[in-house]
Amino acid sequence: MGFSEFLGNERIVQALCTMLRREHVPNALLFVGPRGIGKFTLARMFAQAANCERLRDDFCGECEACKKIARLADPAPLIEQGLAERGESPDTAAVERMPLILETHPDVWAIVPDPVRRKNPVARPMIRMGQLRAVQRAAYFRPQARRRIFIMDGAETMRWNDADVFLKILEEPPDTATLILLAPRADALLPTIRSRCLTFWFAPIAPEQIEGLLKERSEWKAAERKLAAQLADGSPGAALGLDLEESARLRREILRLLTDAMEGKSYRAVFEATARLTKEESESFENVLGMFYSLLADLLELSHSPTNFVPRNPDLRRELENLAKKVTDAWVARATDGLDRLEARLRRNVGRQLGLDAVAESLRI
Repeated sequence: MGFSEFLGNERIVQALCTMLRREHVPNALLFVGPRGIGKFTLARMFAQAANCERLRDDFCGECEACKKIARLADPAPLIEQGLAERGESPDTAAVERMPLILETHPDVWAIVPDPVRRKNPVARPMIRMGQLRAVQRAAYFRPQARRRIFIMDGAETMRWNDADVFLKILEEPPDTATLILLAPRADALLPTIRSRCLTFWFAPIAPEQIEGLLKERSEWKAAERKLAAQLADGSPGAALGLDLEESARLRREILRLLTDAMEGKSYRAVFEATARLTKEESESFENVLGMFYSLLADLLELSHSPTNFVPRNPDLRRELENLAKKVTDAWVARATDGLDRLEARLRRNVGRQLGLDAVAESLRI
């Protein structure tokens, strides 16, 4: 038990252990990396180590503090409980008055984007003002153990005008508290917030390591483990949560849309495809966009070096080879630029289907 169980990014783990051992812990940390790479897990482990009753630069996993904080490893039931306490149809005042806080130990809070309701959650959960104000007040409380830890998952979902409240904590940080912000990209946060955090960039995990993890935690065959490790793009969490059959179906749907758009198929067929991808899929739209990028990267590499090509989507190699014969570098660049603009505009509540329609329309040759 301890940090040794964490997969990959050994230098980050070593740096965190050194901070704890020297009792020189920053007031604000920023963990940057794709979802599923282990940012939340390592933040939770750091909270355990910072308050472990037996160790100083690691955690035993057996003391009362470690056991309580370990319950954050599965936040879903805690979110469910918090939303149930608020009621099925809370108004705006109730959402702010009863902020969603995941607390299994008095000194450790996890803040997650608030879906508002258990049933019919909002399309884009975000960290809300009530949560930020709660952290602002609690950060200055004296810890019952050694250190107060606030883990802010999805920190990029804060409204920038709300983030001023959070900035006040960083400008006058309490000595006994550490805030850990988790975000997929550093530039999704205000520069004034980034500049006050010690940033750690999480590197992708090697496919071989992910295969080893899947061997321990899944019943997949060797070929399935290898495919899942390749599709995960360095993210153990993504690999563990992958439905291979559903993933193949969805990626084929995206590849078909790219092909139809390039060949100038009827607007109706293209718009029906974008409607399915934006409204009918259980996969998050952010993950759908990630699949677009993965397929486009394969097309670009395949068009330049087909003999040495190592695909990100090996199960779709034949379909990719057929489409790669028809596309150009300029076409791939146009598709990528369109997706980049769409991704950037999602923060401003641009309609997903409308944005994807515009991307598809730009790809007609």
